[in-house]
Amino acid sequence: MGKAAARGTSGAIVVLTGAGISRESGIATFRDADGIWNKVRLEDVATPEGFARDPGLVLDFYNQRRRELQSADIRPNAAHLALAELEQRWPGEFLLVTQNIDDLHERAGSRRLVHMHGELRKITCLACHAVFTWTSDLDRSTPCPGCARPGRLRPHIVWFGERPLHLDEIGRALERCQLFISIGTSGNVYPAAGFVEVARRRAHARTVELNLEPSQGASLFDEAVYGPATEVVPAFCRTLLAGAGGGP
Repeated sequence: MGKAAARGTSGAIVVLTGAGISRESGIATFRDADGIWNKVRLEDVATPEGFARDPGLVLDFYNQRRRELQSADIRPNAAHLALAELEQRWPGEFLLVTQNIDDLHERAGSRRLVHMHGELRKITCLACHAVFTWTSDLDRSTPCPGCARPGRLRPHIVWFGERPLHLDEIGRALERCQLFISIGTSGNVYPAAGFVEVARRRAHARTVELNLEPSQGASLFDEAVYGPATEVVPAFCRTLLAGAGGGP
């Protein structure tokens, strides 16, 4: 599999996942030729300014995506399941950082994870700042489950121009990891695209890219394996666990 997978270690791991890991589960990506941003303007539905200009349009966009996520056809794939197993069996520290707003990692069994761009099945109140789990449609008249004020709810999503979540926790994990794995990312969305450099320079970690094709930051990785996530991620995880004495 390669140097990173073969060497025996039980040190800290940080895994970063992007849209590519959920593609094989039927979740649309953003930046591919047939991706979401080629069908709708991100300025209209993924910025604070767009929400202020037309909140109904933004809420309808995320209502549709939330319904799609909860359809029976959408479920975790082999890559999600492999990462959940790696977390459960890994003898050292482990943190899964996802750029995805879906909940497929949780459904697969992952627990030591953070959503740096928010979560589709959560909402935030702009009045009381509380965050709530939410599985139904949201409209402009929906009252806040906490403070009861109507018209102040928004998707719990980090939009362009907003600060990603959990950056302090992610930064601490990157600075002490021995292995950084990037899966299914484009390498052009910051700050996530810069995590590999933090892991290399501050933690002297080995870095691995698992992707369908080389990302924009592919040259920064010590090792790369390219192919469908449902194939390369389970294989890499098995080899990694075997090298750490975790069995086949």
